[in-house]
Amino acid sequence: MDAPTTMSAENGTSGDSGGGGGWFTPRKPVAARPGGSDAAGSGERAEHEAEGREAPDATQDHITTGRRTPFTSIRRVGAGGAATTATAEPQGPPASPAAAPLGAGHKPSVRPAPGAPPAPPTGTAAAEAGSPDAIRVRRTLGEIEPVADKVTSYFYALLFTRNPELRALFPAAMDSQRDRLLRALLTAAEHMDDPGVLTEYLQHLGRGHRKYGTDASHYPAVGEALIGALSRYATTTWDEETEAAWVRTYTTISQIMIDAAAENERHAPAWWHAEVVSHDLRTPDIAVVTVRPDQPYPFLAGQYTSLETPWWPRIWRHYSFASAPRSDGLLSFHVKAVPAGWVSNALVHRARPGDVLRLGPPAGSMTVDHTTDNGLLCVGGGTGIAPIKALVEDVAEHGARRPVEVFYGARTDHDLYDIDTMLRLSQAHPWLEVRALVDGRTQLPDAVREFGPWNEYDAYLSGPAGMIRSGVDALRGVGVPYERIRHDSLDELVAAAD
Repeated sequence: MDAPTTMSAENGTSGDSGGGGGWFTPRKPVAARPGGSDAAGSGERAEHEAEGREAPDATQDHITTGRRTPFTSIRRVGAGGAATTATAEPQGPPASPAAAPLGAGHKPSVRPAPGAPPAPPTGTAAAEAGSPDAIRVRRTLGEIEPVADKVTSYFYALLFTRNPELRALFPAAMDSQRDRLLRALLTAAEHMDDPGVLTEYLQHLGRGHRKYGTDASHYPAVGEALIGALSRYATTTWDEETEAAWVRTYTTISQIMIDAAAENERHAPAWWHAEVVSHDLRTPDIAVVTVRPDQPYPFLAGQYTSLETPWWPRIWRHYSFASAPRSDGLLSFHVKAVPAGWVSNALVHRARPGDVLRLGPPAGSMTVDHTTDNGLLCVGGGTGIAPIKALVEDVAEHGARRPVEVFYGARTDHDLYDIDTMLRLSQAHPWLEVRALVDGRTQLPDAVREFGPWNEYDAYLSGPAGMIRSGVDALRGVGVPYERIRHDSLDELVAAAD
């Protein structure tokens, strides 16, 4: 469930603000999330204390009055066994994708897998479809959505009041963190009756949460805070049956995450230390940062990782790998400093060789299917060219002479900071074509129509959210099936500012 737009550098914020009608600009404005803000800078306003918005009221919350939710049966170690579905019998609370640093850093996939079932219904149809537990959970989520900001603040207030030791697992400024609880819950709830999709999503979250220091003992506390926050604000839909449904759901979700983390611990570290070995400032606000991990780091071209700098502890941001795996083990990232971007500005303007960063595990499924000989239609906008370059190198290393067409988009000529590299690749490989598109001169839909048809191509899009939207529309408009269009999650692009 991990298909995403660019997790390189700017996380899609570049080119998504401001006016203009270019191919970087979405047809519709990116809607603000409940309690959130727009994409640019949403995670980077300093000193925003979520837990201070609304203090828990012991007279209104059942958790503080002694009626504790039965979450203690969640296994403290991953004991293996098949993951249950979201309608399992109660063993503890519904582990939302919100254990410790809740949902932080994960990108739910928006690319359907080959043969995957159709997307679940939305709106009223979705709320009333599925198992009884799923219906109750979705009703609750529908009720709290207008007050999501209050629910999330109250959740963290409960969590930190009852478990102050957990505060150290979270960033000092909670602005970007707060919103991820509801996002993760909505994603899990959407797929409650699709065990395959739900399990894949939660297993990824469980593995990724290891880097925050999350362990199985934290999940009951999170479940209690979650139920406390939901029961306070879902005043019309909450009853004993709904609470029982949430307990079953949270128990199932948390156990999948716990088991995935325990299995992952047997063969992979929680994080990697990586020393900066080179820092190439390509423009005043774009740098190519190359690091050497302290131990082997397996990944696939087209994937991304989460990265933490020593200057902003516990704040992780996503960046795509800018090359296919290399024999020397080095990893490169294209980073664009965005306004108020703590991590991106530190990497562009402060990082130097010798500095040590931390890397989370690789993720993402925007990878090449080497079992087919389909061509690749690649669209990279801004620093979204980074994973596209990696995909080209991957095709070259596999020795297949499959056609690859790259459209490299930018707002200005100056922003085509890696065009020389792409042109050198094109000269070295006759199956590769590279075309530069500058906003205001050539529109992506026009270029797609001009250079098609694309009947025998798989499409890959990486860049700002507006570019992804226009790119998907353009490709669908010329007959490319949606299941052959691969890109990173738009939700994550909107949510992550840095």
